[in-house]
Amino acid sequence: MLTQVSCKKFLDQQPKTALTQEQVFAKLDNIKPLISGLFTNWRNVRKDRGGFMFELGSDEAQQGAYQVMTDPDQAALDKYDGYMVPRNNALTGQWNNRWPIVTAAGQAVFALQNNKEDEATRTELLGEASFIRAGVSFELTQYWGKIPIADPARFDQLGTKRQPLDQVYAFIINDLETAVKYLPETQSDKSHVTKYAALALLGKVYMNAPADANVRSFQKAADTLNLIIQSGKYSLLTNYADLWDPNHANSSESIYEYQFNNTYPDNNQTQWQMGSRALANLASIGANCYFGGYDLMVPTMYCYSDKSAGGLWETGDVRKQQSIRYDFTYQGITPTLSTGFGGDELNPHVKKYEDIRTDGTMSFWYSGKNIFYIRYADVLLCYAECLNELNKTADAVNLMNTTVRARAFGGAIPAGLAWDPGMSQDAFRTAMLDERMRELCFEGWRRMDLIRAGKFVDLVKVRNQWTKASGTIQAFNALYPIPLTETLQNPDIPATDQNPGY
Repeated sequence: MLTQVSCKKFLDQQPKTALTQEQVFAKLDNIKPLISGLFTNWRNVRKDRGGFMFELGSDEAQQGAYQVMTDPDQAALDKYDGYMVPRNNALTGQWNNRWPIVTAAGQAVFALQNNKEDEATRTELLGEASFIRAGVSFELTQYWGKIPIADPARFDQLGTKRQPLDQVYAFIINDLETAVKYLPETQSDKSHVTKYAALALLGKVYMNAPADANVRSFQKAADTLNLIIQSGKYSLLTNYADLWDPNHANSSESIYEYQFNNTYPDNNQTQWQMGSRALANLASIGANCYFGGYDLMVPTMYCYSDKSAGGLWETGDVRKQQSIRYDFTYQGITPTLSTGFGGDELNPHVKKYEDIRTDGTMSFWYSGKNIFYIRYADVLLCYAECLNELNKTADAVNLMNTTVRARAFGGAIPAGLAWDPGMSQDAFRTAMLDERMRELCFEGWRRMDLIRAGKFVDLVKVRNQWTKASGTIQAFNALYPIPLTETLQNPDIPATDQNPGY
C-alpha cells in the first residue's frame, strides 16, 4: 500500500524538465517554435531518397537500373508489379513521415483558434499552421485518395477514419482560405510561407481535385492564380540557368522554396541520389565530383530526347542543358562503366540539383541547394491551362509565347516554334503537358499533371522503361495502397477499407 501511495503521488506530479502537451499549446511563445519545427519537418520530407519517391513511376523520371535490381519495394514504384502492395516499405515510409506533421499542425490550429493572446501573432501562426496542414494533407490525398481529417475539434465525430473526398478537399480549401487571410505578403525568414504561397497552392487544389471531390474548378483556380499575377510581386528570371545557381536563391521567381545549406543536418543529400554512380567512384582517387551519385532518379528516354528522335526537346531550348546532364567528363577523366550496375550510369541524368559548391572539397552527400516547392513559372503555366479550359485558348497561347516559352529560347522564340493562337483546345492540352515537363521536370508535379490530364496510364506505360517492361500498370495505380501497418494498427482503417485493386 505504501508503494502504491508513493507511486500515485509520483504520477500526480507535473514534469519538471518537459512541458506537457497542454502546456505547449497554451502559450504563443511555445507554439511559435513548434510551428518553426513543423516547417523544418515539412522541408525534410523533400530531402534525400524519400524526397523524390513520388516522381518515380512517371513518363518523366524512373529509377536507375541498379536501384531497380536491388530493392523490389522501391522498384515497384516504376514497375507497378506484385510488390506494389500494402506491405511496400518504400510507400509506408512516405505515409508515416507525413502524418506527424499533419497531426501536430492540427493541434496547433485547434489551440490557436481558442487562444486569447496577441491577436496579430496568433493569426499569423494560425495561417502558417493551416497552410502546413493543408499542404501535407493535399499530398496525402493526391497519393492515397480518401484520408483521415486531422481536426481535433471534431475528433469524437471523425476519429481516424478515412473521410469522403468531398469532405477532405473542403477541409483543405478551408485551411488554405484561412492561410490566405492571415499570412503576410512577405517573410523575412524565407523558411516561412506567405499569402501568395497559399494562393498558389489553392489554385493547384482547385485544378487537381478529382471528380469525386466535387470542387474542381478551372474558373476558381484561374481567379486565385490571377491574384498572384496581378500582385506584381513576382517575375521570371531572365536567365533560366540562374534558377539552379545557389547564388540566386529566393529570387523574384520563388514563391516558396525549401531552405537548405551544405552543413549537416541542413544539407539535403539530393545529389547523393541524383548523380551518376560512375562519377561517384572517382572519390577513390580523391576527386570529389559534384555530379556523382547513385542513380535513384534518372530521366526517361522521352524526357531526355529531342523531338526529332521522338522525345521532348525543341531545338534551341536552353532548359534542356540546365535540367539534364549529358556530359560526364570530369577534370579530363572520362569515367567508365563498372560491371554489375546495369549499364545506364552514363545515360543522361538529372542536373537541376547539382551543387557545385561541394566540388573538390565535400562529398556530394552535402549537397544543399534550396529545392523549389512552387515558383512563378508554374503559376503562369497553371493559369494558361485554366484559360484554355475556360475556352480562352488564344489568350493562353499568348501568355505562353510571351513568358515561359520566350525565356526558354533566350527571349525570342525561333520561327516556327511559337504556338499558334488558332490551335484547338485539345491541341493546347497536349502541348501544355510537354511544356510543363520541359519547364518543371523533376520538381515534383508530373504525377499530378498526368492524372489531371487523364494520361497517367497511357503515357507512363510507353515512356517509362520499367513500367513498359513490366506491362502491369492499371488505372487503379493512380492511387497507392494504404500501408499494411496502418490497417493493422488503426482500427478505424481496416483492411476492408483498402484502395481498389490492392
